[in-house]
Amino acid sequence: MAKFDKIAVLAKMGETGVVPVFYHKDAEVAKQVVKACYDGGIRAFEFTNRGDFAHEVFAEVVKFAAKECPEMAMGVGSIVDPATAALYIQLGACFVVGPLFNPEVSRVCNRRLVPYTPGCGTVSEVGAAQETGCDLCKCFPGDVLGTKFVKGLLAPMPWTKLMVTGGVEPTKENIE
Repeated sequence: MAKFDKIAVLAKMGETGVVPVFYHKDAEVAKQVVKACYDGGIRAFEFTNRGDFAHEVFAEVVKFAAKECPEMAMGVGSIVDPATAALYIQLGACFVVGPLFNPEVSRVCNRRLVPYTPGCGTVSEVGAAQETGCDLCKCFPGDVLGTKFVKGLLAPMPWTKLMVTGGVEPTKENIE
């Protein structure tokens, strides 16, 4: 399976400015979506842990991606606990994303040198995540926090790397 170092994974996540987030219970459908994204230039893909047996689907998709999409960093999203993070890392996840910040997930990911992008809704959560080694934080839910939150956070903490998700649309307000 394709494995990339932490810096390479974060670079892939930032290259296009888009990380598709997707789940489907049918591995064949998920494979087709990953391949279409890859053919379109995407190099980081987040498979969400949302359905029954999602880890089994992910295992198939990550093996497919290693062969058919060799430069794709396959990650997993919707991770809230360290045991689930460890399971997906064992299955080949190159990065872990969560809807919330869990320092124990950060510990598991750091031990394996796998980037962890936790969901953060306050400046304090972003700061706490950074202190545990999170290089990229997810502003979630993006449609609630909005662009003012991002601008306000970056003013005193310009080194912060953010990924805004959840209800974000390509409107003039979100682009400026």
